[in-house]
Amino acid sequence: MIFDILTIFPEYFESPLRVGLLGKALKRGLLEVRLHNLRDFATDKHRTIDDKPFGGGEGMLFKPEPLYRALESLKAESPLPRVIYLSPQGRLLEHRLAQELAQEQRLVLLCGRYEGIDERIRAHFVDMELSIGDYVLFGGEAAALVVLEAVARWVPGVVGCEDSVRRDSFAEGLLKYPQYTRPRDFLGYRVPEVLLSGDHARVERWRREKSLEVTFDRRPDLLRTARLSPEDRALLQELFRRRVRLYLALIHYPVINKEGRKIASSFTNLDLHDIARLARTYGVRAYYLVQPLRDQRAIMEELLRFWLSGPGARHNPDRAEALKVVRLARSLEEVLAQIRSAEGEAPLLLATDARPRREALSYEEAARLVRSGRPILILLGTAWGLAPEVLDRADYFLEPLYGTLDAYNHLSVRAAASIILDRLLREFSGLGPNPSNSTRN
Repeated sequence: MIFDILTIFPEYFESPLRVGLLGKALKRGLLEVRLHNLRDFATDKHRTIDDKPFGGGEGMLFKPEPLYRALESLKAESPLPRVIYLSPQGRLLEHRLAQELAQEQRLVLLCGRYEGIDERIRAHFVDMELSIGDYVLFGGEAAALVVLEAVARWVPGVVGCEDSVRRDSFAEGLLKYPQYTRPRDFLGYRVPEVLLSGDHARVERWRREKSLEVTFDRRPDLLRTARLSPEDRALLQELFRRRVRLYLALIHYPVINKEGRKIASSFTNLDLHDIARLARTYGVRAYYLVQPLRDQRAIMEELLRFWLSGPGARHNPDRAEALKVVRLARSLEEVLAQIRSAEGEAPLLLATDARPRREALSYEEAARLVRSGRPILILLGTAWGLAPEVLDRADYFLEPLYGTLDAYNHLSVRAAASIILDRLLREFSGLGPNPSNSTRN
């Protein structure tokens, strides 16, 4: 496989191309890397390759003429290359893309500098833009080396042990399992006994389980596209049960009305049913309805009897299954006491509020918190929102939910709860051992 690297610093690559597996592959002729100095394609005596951008602004751009001459020169050679521009605006390099690029006979890697290249070159003479991550480098040379190594690993013979490539992180959409070597005991930290057992089947099971655990903890986004067996899915479901200790509480008192006065709001049948179905779908351990008013609790208790042990249970067992997660409580204190009793520790309180708060967690941060193994109680308000005395008890706040056009965010609590749980747990959707396509109500 041939790599043509177009750069203003060819010397940048001298050492990396001499060492390690890359150096060995070049010596054996498995790879060919050709370095091209962009300045060689300039026509003035100063070998100028950059200029100021039209319209003003900071920095310099690579001029189109030297780039055009360089690319046309490279394209005139056989085999016809695929031209890749290393750019922060490009497609993110990932494992499967590297494998795909390794099927090409020849790649041109265009290394930008300064503020980039003239747009006309990017738009009309580049086949693909590629990024190695959401950060800024001095230029494309470091990115070109990353692409070179990631792609070269897939060229047959470059990595002596083919099994190593097959077992790499991301090879099956998962991160790699932990590895250990001698000594068996290092400063009191021992190698897991299973790895010393000599039982290859047990070792393979352990490695697969650890790979799933590491991916679950650190990159759960990978699970949605990973190749998973029924056994993998069963293990992930068990991991979810252990690690995600999530609770919901719909607060009817104390909340505020439109004028900001503290009130107790009325229970609604829609909130009972819809949020219970939501909680059951997303693996919430319990959904609490917090209501101190006796007559309101009596209505809820009667409805729950109908659906859990009365005619409703026989008429719609799926609805009964969802309502099993519902708990009634007179106060937030009662909820906290029940969770503390069940979990052995107090939950972290994660409050929702439609009003912006500077200290709010992003949903990415909140999702990590939910996966941390700590019990989490999400507080949902009714009426015009949670009273200040409830908000003051929160350990964290979630970012307010906004749509696409403006700051309007007057959602029902059912809609808000649905969006929140999906954002926190979407990486795990459909991971159960027997995903159902049921559409029953």
